[in-house]
Amino acid sequence: MMGKLLVILTVFSALAVGIGIYYTQNYAYYEEVPAGTVELGLVSASTGLPEPIIARDLKAIDSDSSPLRFRACFSTPMSQAMLTETYQEAEAPMPLIAPDWFGCFDAVEIGEALESGDALALLSETDIRDGVDRIVAVFPDGRGYAWHQLNEKYKD
Repeated sequence: MMGKLLVILTVFSALAVGIGIYYTQNYAYYEEVPAGTVELGLVSASTGLPEPIIARDLKAIDSDSSPLRFRACFSTPMSQAMLTETYQEAEAPMPLIAPDWFGCFDAVEIGEALESGDALALLSETDIRDGVDRIVAVFPDGRGYAWHQLNEKYKD
C-alpha cells in the first residue's frame, strides 16, 4: 500500500511541476504592451540611425525577465522595394517562437518566408538591450512582425 501511495504522490508532483513550468514559460512573465507605447523604426542605410516607420494595428508582448521575449505584429503601407532601398537589411534573422496565446506571431511561417525570400528582414535597432537587436520582417502584403534576437556579441 505504501508503494502505491508513493507512486501516486510522485506522479501528481511531476504533473504539478510540469503545469507550473508550462505556465511560467507561456503566461507568467509575458505582458501585452499597451497601444501607443512601442514605436517601431528601421535603421537607415544612409545614416545608420533608426527612423520611425508607419506601423498600423500594432500588437506587442514583452517581459522584464528577458530581453528576447519581445514580439510584435503590425501592418505597414510601405513596399518591400522602398524598404530595401532605404533601410539596412538584417543579417541572419531568426524569429523566436511566441506563446500560443499570441496568435498573430507565427515564427515558423515568418522563418520560412524569410528563407524563401517572400519576406524581407530589416534591422530595427541595434543593441536595444546589451547584445540584443530588434529585427523587423515585412511581407509583400504589408504584414509586419518584430522580435529581439542576440547579435554578434553573444553568438558563438
